[in-house]
Amino acid sequence: MFIKKYVKWISTTLVLIGILLTNLDIYPINIYFHGLGVIGWTIAGFISNDKAILTNFGLQVPPVLNRHL
Repeated sequence: MFIKKYVKWISTTLVLIGILLTNLDIYPINIYFHGLGVIGWTIAGFISNDKAILTNFGLQVPPVLNRHL
């Protein structure tokens, strides 16, 4: 429970930083922050078995990985 709570907050912070950097047109670091947040939220969704979170963030993982692998 403790880890799940902090994974969500850290992931939220990373996604918001990624959005801010996108709005400031700071590239490519914006994708790294957003990507880490997306991966964190996907892990949180997997831990809590939340299908809505897994659908939302899990579908964002392949495009993020595709850009930088």
